[in-house]
Order: sequence, then structure tokens, then C-alpha cells
Amino acid sequence: MKKYILFILTLVFISEISLAQLDRSQLPKPGKAREIQIGNYKSFTLKNGLKVFVVENHKLPRVSFNLVLDRGPISEGDKAGYLSMVGQMMRRGTTSRTKAQIDEEIDFIGASLGAGSSSVFGSSLTKHTETLLDLMTDILYNPTFPQEELDKIKTQTLSGLASQKDDPDAISGNVSTVLLFGKDHPYGELETEETVGNITIEDIRNYYQNYYKPNIAYLAIVGDINFKNAQKLVQKYFGKWEKGDVSKKQWDKPQAPSNTKVALVDRSASVQSVIDITYPVELKPGSEDAIKTSVLNQILGGGGSARLFMNLREDKGYTYGAYSSLSSDRLIGSFSAGASVRNEVTDSSIVEIIYELNKIRDEKASQEELDLAINSIAGSFARSLEQPQTIANFAINTARYNLSKDYYANYIKNVQAVTLEDVQTMAKKYIKPENAHIVVVGKGSEIADKLKAFGELKYYDIYGEEYTPKTGADLPADLTADKVIANYIKAIGGKSKLESVKNLQTVSEASLQGQTMTITTANSAPDKAYVSVVFGGVMEVQKVVFDGNSLGNWTQGQRAPEDAEKTKDAAVEYAMFAELLYKEHNVKRELTGVENIDGKEAYAIELTYPSGSKVLNHYSVESGLKIRQTSTVQGPQGEITQAVDITDYKEVDGILIPHTMKIPIGPGMKIDANIKSIDINKGVDESLFKID
Repeated sequence: MKKYILFILTLVFISEISLAQLDRSQLPKPGKAREIQIGNYKSFTLKNGLKVFVVENHKLPRVSFNLVLDRGPISEGDKAGYLSMVGQMMRRGTTSRTKAQIDEEIDFIGASLGAGSSSVFGSSLTKHTETLLDLMTDILYNPTFPQEELDKIKTQTLSGLASQKDDPDAISGNVSTVLLFGKDHPYGELETEETVGNITIEDIRNYYQNYYKPNIAYLAIVGDINFKNAQKLVQKYFGKWEKGDVSKKQWDKPQAPSNTKVALVDRSASVQSVIDITYPVELKPGSEDAIKTSVLNQILGGGGSARLFMNLREDKGYTYGAYSSLSSDRLIGSFSAGASVRNEVTDSSIVEIIYELNKIRDEKASQEELDLAINSIAGSFARSLEQPQTIANFAINTARYNLSKDYYANYIKNVQAVTLEDVQTMAKKYIKPENAHIVVVGKGSEIADKLKAFGELKYYDIYGEEYTPKTGADLPADLTADKVIANYIKAIGGKSKLESVKNLQTVSEASLQGQTMTITTANSAPDKAYVSVVFGGVMEVQKVVFDGNSLGNWTQGQRAPEDAEKTKDAAVEYAMFAELLYKEHNVKRELTGVENIDGKEAYAIELTYPSGSKVLNHYSVESGLKIRQTSTVQGPQGEITQAVDITDYKEVDGILIPHTMKIPIGPGMKIDANIKSIDINKGVDESLFKID
């Protein structure tokens, strides 16, 4: 199965940028903060309770409308994910327009129109304002929620979730979310394939009917419009919107752990560990501490000049980047600090992160660090003002969070007023590594013992469910890697049946960016192999040929020099049924334990090929079938771990053959390669195996 990974790297396009030599030992000198002018707003309220804010800006002939619902957290329960679909469904058709008609009308006037579970946003040229408002209020008042559109959204969502199962950053986010807030809290609920499958049209419709009410809504209008005209338009288009009662539920505030907890998600094929040190914090938006903590975080981990980055990347070389965040929320915020690092420096990286957390709490920062942080925040704030929606959000936030009317007008001045004493005070109040969850997604066999030094270690699956791992020592004494492999051979047809196959040819197809990827494989006993990957029916992007002695590898028609180490592995790597050849070709087999693969137990067997390269195979405990193969390949920027999921076994001439390979092509992305044709013992063109 490893042969299905070979074409992945041909899908990655690299652009290199030459950078001037920088003296990274010196921090950039801070410049003078820019003066910011923010437009004042006028406001009024309709009889139905809709609160409206108008910010006039006549520099460009554009106007934007941003409608936001002010509601509390909502528990989605066993239907987690439906809130993310509400806005999409509102945009997918009304009583008077189909999705295609809405898209066409928006494109015709060069406008934009979007919706979410608690917002509707539209923007257009001033001359098209009424056309935009007609469309905007049509999706607001008259959504039909077509079943076929929900089916499409659910299919897309499930595809994304499938890709995230093998994305260590997504896994880290899942586990951190559960540990921070708990699965019974709205902030701690996870979207899964099961919860998405439970979502119905009624869930979408009920939410819309219960929460889309003007009396909990704010409307911000920004751009080329005067206040008087805005009043007329809002009354015309939003005045008929009927108000209603909206229920609110009180939620408990999640608490930080009383002492440090270590959570490990064991991914046995990982060459890197994703580290996240996190805990909940009580920090309200617009509070007295909010601006001060933003300066604190900027110094600690807010960018490429911050302490975590300079320590873990520039000084230690452990990672490409290390960052932190300190977020505010009306109910509960959170702190997070972390990085992706090599397995062998996982514990050292945690030590350095904790060191920096303690240091910023125990010692004052330097004036240079403070100046740099202040100017960075000021610059980001200034750039954000280029977007009309930013000004709209400022107006809405001022009302939602009961901020002073000049909060944003004085924002830069208040940032500049932060002192070194303020930073240390905030650090002592909010930086608490001794009350944190240390979440690590990585290879347990290499890092687990070292992680125990930081606190109580527990294992979690990719959805944040705690479990007790089974190692080789926990398995029956007579269970070996060879027995698991023998069970697999028996499950797919038996040794004698597999050995009766003299030639085998398959054609698989996958869809990528609207184009068809065709993967053709051919094998001829005892050890000849051929693999071809053709993109768009025209361009052969990859070809591999093994004639039993030599290995040829072509990328876009160019043959690479033969790699002697890869040639050592070729007879097994590209074999029809590799498991039959492990002993003959001196492939070492080690049963490392039982792992959780998509909620099912699977035996993990680590293979070491003659060249020394390693492959990890997972065999279902229940069926004996191979369900995943993980390899480490050399990518443009270093080693890449690729896990191919093996599914949809079907019988062909008495042999179970997997008909679908879920192949990763990038972070969080997978494609399905489905077998379209398969021929067993029907003859193969021997010319395919000629290299010269």
C-alpha cells in the first residue's frame, strides 16, 4: 500500500523567496506610533428593538451593512455543527430566489453577501444600496432551507472532518477545547461525523425561528451614506422585522486545574509533537485589563520578535515558530502557548515555554520590548481600520460590551500608556503554568516517559476521550506481529490464494481541484512493479518502475538518479501482497500495541525495511484487515508523515481488495482514490516494466 503515497509530493508547488540578510540578534527598533482617526457614529433604535449605528465615510462610493445577534452560548449537544450551517443555509435559497439567482444578482452588482449563525453582512457600491438591502433582507426574512443544500453542506463538512482526523493541529485543538471547557459546556462541544449525521432541517429552522429577532440585534452601517438616508432605508427594510422573546441560559464558568495536567494524544507515526499549554481565564472584553494583557501577550508570544519565538526558534532551533494567545470573552476566555517541535526535543521545549511563562511573571520586561509591543499593536490596529467591517464591529462592540463611546478612539493612547509595571502585574494575575493543561500530540513511545515529569499523564483520543493505552506488554504473551500479519493474510483470502496471483493490474481515480487523477498500478510475479499517476488525463506527473533489480523514478518526465537505499525496499514496497514477503526480504516486524483508529481498536505493527526506513501498519482487532498505513517521506521542507486510510474491501476472484484509499495531499486535506477496474491473472504488458 505504500506505493499509493509516492505521488503526494508531486502535488506540492513550491515558490522560494530570496530574503535579504537580517541580523536576527538585534530586535527591530520601534518607530513612532501612527495617529489614528476613527469615524464617529450616530445611533438610533427601531420600535422592534433593532439598534442601529451609522458611521459616515465618503472617501469611497461603497457602503456596508453588518447585522449581529447578541445571544449567549448555545449547546448543540449530539448535533454539534448545526450552528455553523445556519448562515450557509440562509444563503442557499429563499421563497423568491434560488441560490443560483442570489449568486447571480450579487455578482451582477459586484457586491458581497454572507451570513452566519449570528450575523448577516453585505457590501456594495453606494448606487446599488437598495438592491443589496433587498437581497440581504430576503435571506433574513424568507429562507427556505432546502434539504438538498443541507445534504451538500453535510457532505462537505464530513469531508473536512475526515481530513482533520490525521491533522495534529486539529487534534490538538479538539483535545484542548474539551479539557478547557468540558464536553457539557457549549464552548467544549466537538463537531464529529456522528453529530453532523444527526443534523436535520428542523434543527436549522428552529434555531432561525428562535434567535433571529431584532430585539437582540445590532446593525452597523459604514460608508458612503448620510444619517438621514440611513434612517429611511433601515425603516423601510428592517422596520417590519417582528420582535420576539429569546431564551437565555446561564452556564457555569470552567475552572483551571488545581495542578498541572498532561494530556497525550499518541500518534505513533508522528515525527513532531504539537504542544499546547492552556487554561481558562476570566478576562472580559473591554475590561481594564484587556488592553494591558494584549501588551503582555505581545511581549510573550505575539509574533516573530516575542520571547517564545526568539527562545524556541532563534536560540534553540526547536521549531519554525512558537506563539501564545490570551483571549477575552464575556463568559470565559483562555490562555494558550505552544509550538510544533521535533519529537526528541518535546520535553525540552515544554521546559523552555514554562521558563518563559515564569520569567515574564517574575521579572520585569525591558523598555525596548515594551516599545516594540506597543508599536506592533498600534500598527495592527491601524491596518484593521482599512476594512469597513472593522469600524462596524467597533460600533457594535461598544454597545454589546457597554464600553465608553471613545474606547476605540482612545485605544492607541491607552495602549501607549501601558507600563512595565502593568505588564508584570498582568503576568502575575493571568500567567499560571502551575494550573495548566499541557496537551501534546506526538509519538508516545518516544515522549511519554519524559512528559511524566511535568504532571499527571493521561492518554486521550482525537476527540478528547480519555483511555488507558495498551502496550506490547499488555497484550497476550503469545500474540506477535507475525500472528497479526498471518491473520490479515487469512482474512483477505489465505496464503495459497494470494500466491496463485501471477499478475495484477488496477486503475484508480481521484478528484483534485476539479481534475481527475488516474493511478495505474501493475505487478508481475515474482517482483516486477509499475505505478503511473496521470493528472487531467494528459500529464503523467509520476512514474515508478521496478524490474526486479533496478528502480526507476520519473517526475513529470524527468528521471531521478537511482537511490540505492530505496531500491533495497522496492521488492516489498511495490509488491502485490507485501505481507507475504516480509520474512524473505528481512523486513523487521514489531507489534507495538493497540491504538485507537477512528474509534476502533487496531494492532500497530512497526516495520523496518532493509534500507532502515520505517512504516507503521494498523490492522483492525475486530476484522484483521489492514486499515491504515503510515510512512514518512521527504518533502520540500523536511520529513512529512503521511497516513493512508484503507477502506471499502470487496471480494475479487476470492480475494478481498481495498477499493478506496484516503490519501493526504496537504495539511488537513485528503482525497479518495477509488479503484475503477481491477484485473487478476488476466495478463500484463511486460513492456511496462522496462526501465531503459
